[in-house]
Amino acid sequence: MHELSLLTQVIPPVMAAVTARGATSCQAVGLVVGSLSGAVPEALQGAWPLATAGTVLEGARLEVEPVQAAIWCPGCQAEVAIDQFYALVCPACGTPSGQLTRGREFQVAWVDLDTT
Repeated sequence: MHELSLLTQVIPPVMAAVTARGATSCQAVGLVVGSLSGAVPEALQGAWPLATAGTVLEGARLEVEPVQAAIWCPGCQAEVAIDQFYALVCPACGTPSGQLTRGREFQVAWVDLDTT
């Protein structure tokens, strides 16, 4: 399960935000996760308690916002959603396209801190 490894990279910057803001605790962390990022949202949820154990983030919720992958199709002149079996062609019109516009995201979107 590489999701635990991914989350261990998320914890330090979130903890730095907690410290920098003088927060007493963290209620929740929001992650944006693209469908082609290689991370499985359900596995991230399962690994979250392990990744946060013994930290100020222990007990905080993890909210994952999935992002469907998409390409820019020069034939359709539009952004077109794709699935994980993307074969370098637009699924709508068949025009070749290698311009991925979204889907590889894996980033902290927000942190809900308690500063009282």
